Amino acid sequence: MRITDLSVFQIPDAGGTAMLVVVDTDEGIAGVGEVGIRPRQEAVRGALAHLRPLLLGADPMRTEHLWQLLSRAGFFPADRILGAAVAAVDIALWDVKGRALGLPVHVLLGGAVRDRVPCYAHVGPEGHDTGALLADCRARVAEGWRHLRLAVPAEGEVLEPRRAARTAVAQMTALREALGDEVELLLDVHTRLDPPDAATLCRELEAVRPFFVEDPLRAEAPGAYAVLRARTAVPLAAGEQFGSKWEFRPLLDHDLIDYCRADICIAGGFTELGKLAGWCEAHHVLMATHNPLGAVATAASREFNLACPNFGICELAHVPDPASPFFTGVPEVAGGALLPSGRPGLGIELDREAARASRPGPHELPLLRRDDGSFTNW
Repeated sequence: MRITDLSVFQIPDAGGTAMLVVVDTDEGIAGVGEVGIRPRQEAVRGALAHLRPLLLGADPMRTEHLWQLLSRAGFFPADRILGAAVAAVDIALWDVKGRALGLPVHVLLGGAVRDRVPCYAHVGPEGHDTGALLADCRARVAEGWRHLRLAVPAEGEVLEPRRAARTAVAQMTALREALGDEVELLLDVHTRLDPPDAATLCRELEAVRPFFVEDPLRAEAPGAYAVLRARTAVPLAAGEQFGSKWEFRPLLDHDLIDYCRADICIAGGFTELGKLAGWCEAHHVLMATHNPLGAVATAASREFNLACPNFGICELAHVPDPASPFFTGVPEVAGGALLPSGRPGLGIELDREAARASRPGPHELPLLRRDDGSFTNW
């Protein structure tokens, strides 16, 4: 079997605009992957154009060799943009491999170690309306969700760190009192705070017993977690912005996090995430896979987590739409968990004609500022 083509598609979905990669072979078997970095999709498209000649004529079953080739052939180490391109291709190659062998990807990864993949849902609205937030939480609990994620809140286009942190503590406290201990609460700081405010926030949240606090600091200097780790007892989660195992190294070597927030569509696909999970297991770090994306990313996350022994939780920001005009066989969700699929590969089929006919706009993110007008992280 040989690779004959690599195609790129963009489609609208609940999270904005998804970029998909399809790998075709001379035996008529095709696989699909998803790009994890949505706000810079044209940069990823350029990376995929560079990777395509390396793939044509290659054996798609040699996933490890191709991962090394795609990641290293440009001499300069793969960063997040190239990592997201390699991830999409790698996911598509594992899909091809599973389809060729007639097996779901999780079987190729060693087989299922759990019967389902528990997930956490996003709750809102983000802001200072705690009553509306609590109402949404109650609705999600009624649907069967037991892990709920909220964010340190912005106020429209403004995020003033100290005010946002105080509101987050008040909201987490109110939710814990109203929902009890049977519902796990996760707070996503989304890299919005500087170390002093992050430390204060985490200390004040200790009484609320969060499942974890996610990305309390910016990702550019992972060593900063050493100071935060010494100043709080809350579980810490980080890594959704990292593009490879090498970027996680400072956090793992020094035991600075409890949950690894790797994104299979950014951090190199199945091939790289398997290595990262093994490294995490040796440090007693659980995998809490980042997944705010579309149906293909969700299928890939499900397959990986079904076979991952040191699993903690999986993000599921958007439940896949079974009536999607672009897919059949989208992942099924019940009781706050992704259910296994017995279909080969990722178990999902892309309607390429529908994808070609779609005309989604660019994927835009909010822009936030502080009270003084300066830019701050979304």
